[in-house]
Amino acid sequence: MIKDYTILSFFFFFLNLSLYPQEVRIFHVEDFDLNGKVKSCLVITDYGRESFEFNEEGVLKRTVTQYNDSDQDITYYKYDGGELVEKRMESYKNNALDTSTSMANFYTIDTVPQRKVLEKIVSYDKQFLEQQEYQYNEEGRLARIITSNAEGVDETTFEYTPYKNEITVSTFTNGILEKSVRTSERKSAKGVQEVILTKEYIDGEPNRATEEVFNPNGKLVTSEDFLYNVAEKEFISQEKRFYHYSDGVLGKVVTKTVTTEAVEEYIFQFDNHQEKNWVKQIITPNNTYITRVITYYPEKEETQQGPNDKK
Repeated sequence: MIKDYTILSFFFFFLNLSLYPQEVRIFHVEDFDLNGKVKSCLVITDYGRESFEFNEEGVLKRTVTQYNDSDQDITYYKYDGGELVEKRMESYKNNALDTSTSMANFYTIDTVPQRKVLEKIVSYDKQFLEQQEYQYNEEGRLARIITSNAEGVDETTFEYTPYKNEITVSTFTNGILEKSVRTSERKSAKGVQEVILTKEYIDGEPNRATEEVFNPNGKLVTSEDFLYNVAEKEFISQEKRFYHYSDGVLGKVVTKTVTTEAVEEYIFQFDNHQEKNWVKQIITPNNTYITRVITYYPEKEETQQGPNDKK
């Protein structure tokens, strides 16, 4: 299930994904809070713009991050048989390609006896940057990532621990616990909620945590941040956010700490497409905004055969 966070900033989408080693992922239209046969989506904010382009199957094929009139990053995605086989990130500074910071990722997929993906990363000036080998277990889950670069070799392993109606995925880097994610279910008056508790560690010691609760429709309803108190030997709540919806659309977010409470109101404008998407988001009281310019692939008309049509 794809979680509905109502994306507030696209610029940090890929940054957040790269904080921890994880498997190679293919992005789709719905990952960007978009519906229908979207061809492209231009996101405009008060601090920049970014565009996303998709093929007719709804798979991401190109992104452009525009920092200013002369600086931008363009990323291309190439697929073969439903697999990502190549990704190129081209960085332009002063309208010129910077070969030292531009890079290409090449993927080789092997499925015997278990799935394995080899990723090689090289810069446009032909410098080897890194190699990652993704190994999967018999259940098809990512089990190990072996990273090789100029600094040496690192091994990231993933342990899956089921318990009753929950599962915990623990991430270890060279044998040291780095992160754990526990996914469980919680019964409420409105149905079964999904709870995701993420704990982060430094040198194997607990540091911070976040608990997210999703309603039966997959929408985020609460998010709470914790810091670990060494003296008390427990996680202490720092901030909790409550998400309120009207007809499935985010209306406001209430943020509470021990001493403060703040409210942000969300206003959306939608387009007239059959599968509606929002094209304007305004957050008050700061009046920050996001505008989205969305284009669609034409809907294919279905032809119907009459009783006298030849087959």
